[in-house]
Amino acid sequence: MNFFRYRKPSLKTLLGITAAKKRFKKELGVTALLKPFRWWGNEKRKIKRAIGYESDGGRLIRNGLPKPGGCLVVLVGIVGIVWILS
Repeated sequence: MNFFRYRKPSLKTLLGITAAKKRFKKELGVTALLKPFRWWGNEKRKIKRAIGYESDGGRLIRNGLPKPGGCLVVLVGIVGIVWILS
């Protein structure tokens, strides 16, 4: 289980605007009308899922190993402060 999402939710999602718009479009029948046009995007997503494109391993291959730069700066700063104070 991941404690953090891959992406932050948008403000509209947090406020519930996105869900309300989706409900409204579904009630009007817009979703059913446009279903055939989403075929290729859905197929592409299925293919990516099957090969593990969005898995942790897939992200590691695409982005490379995580770089410890951020943690290293904090660690050096803390060690430096402790060294100066002692």
